[in-house]
Amino acid sequence: MPSYMSLFRYTSEACEQMLRSPSDRSEAARATVEEAGGTMESFYWLLGEHDGFLVFHMPDEQAAAAYSATVRASGRIESHVTHQIVDMEAARGALDMAKQMRRGYRPPGAAASWRAEYDTLGD
Repeated sequence: MPSYMSLFRYTSEACEQMLRSPSDRSEAARATVEEAGGTMESFYWLLGEHDGFLVFHMPDEQAAAAYSATVRASGRIESHVTHQIVDMEAARGALDMAKQMRRGYRPPGAAASWRAEYDTLGD
């Protein structure tokens, strides 16, 4: 299952409500992730620009987008940014693939006769 990380910032109204009635927000996040068919790996609060982040796994991008839309529609989240995360095995595979693809890539502004081998000249 693809993995994702969401950074979020609560509205001041949501923070006020949490001060009046503290609760474990990770359980609400977990329930929403699971409703979309996923699993939550972790939930953390942060100090700084964002109030927290969670790492979760979804069956596909549609489920991840549905989760994100649900959270944003609550009106209690001021900022919600989700990124797909890639483990090192997949990253290595992507780098191997990019190495092969690079041979046919011509950078913007390069002459039509440009070849990838030119990047290694003079090394």
